[in-house]
Amino acid sequence: MAQKAITRVYETQEQLKEHYEIEKALAYNIRNATKEERRHLYASTCDELFRRVPYHPLLTQKYSAEERAAAAAGQMKLLRRFLNPGSVFLEVGPGDCALSFEVAKCVKHVYAIDVSDEITKNKTSPANFKLILSDGCSIAVNLGSVNLAYSNQLMEHLHPDDAFEQLQNIYNALAPGGIYFCITPNRLSGPHDISSYFDTVATGFHLKEYTMQELSKLFKKVGFSKVMILVGAKGKYIKLPTFPMVFCEWLLRLCPYKTRKAIACNLPFTLLFGGIKIVGVK
Repeated sequence: MAQKAITRVYETQEQLKEHYEIEKALAYNIRNATKEERRHLYASTCDELFRRVPYHPLLTQKYSAEERAAAAAGQMKLLRRFLNPGSVFLEVGPGDCALSFEVAKCVKHVYAIDVSDEITKNKTSPANFKLILSDGCSIAVNLGSVNLAYSNQLMEHLHPDDAFEQLQNIYNALAPGGIYFCITPNRLSGPHDISSYFDTVATGFHLKEYTMQELSKLFKKVGFSKVMILVGAKGKYIKLPTFPMVFCEWLLRLCPYKTRKAIACNLPFTLLFGGIKIVGVK
């Protein structure tokens, strides 16, 4: 990001550097914590970051109800093809639950899994919606009850060991033929957290950024019978098998870092490498 763009978010370069150093130190604690310690650290470290970085963009950049509705509508374009009135929908890491509330209008039941209920405490939720608190791995719904599970910008925030366990739990929650649709940044166009200004790999709260190859292997290891990649934009996507996408990644990895990132972050290649949209079928 150019200096002019940075100053629209941070008043000074010193603020940017301070945010980076604090987040990197907190992320280091999570990366090196035991499994039991991590169950409490996901929520507490976010709270500590916001306390120590009061100028954090998530605190200072406010979004209107119209902007939040537009964001939810954009995601609905992706999800609608997988939903019907009898569906049970599960969102992992729902944020303000705007999307889950929107999905609730057209399905039988909605579950939202999060590590905190702070964002939705004072909101009136639909009758067919339920928020379930998690330790970062658990998916406390009936086994085999979910038709579509969804997460957006979540998996990269989990410790790799916890990501695998959570993926197993999502798989177990799915009904036969159920689908997990996961959106996460592609490591080859990253890093995508605060460390993008300073490092060549993610060192902030993106505890691990994945490639399509890594994720497809993980999905297959858990047991998904079919794994596909969605490619496109503005609600228009096609499903592709993983092999050609993995081959494209292999070619991109042959490039030096700066060349690789320049390619991955510009059209038309950003449609392939700007973010991973992976679909697993149970």
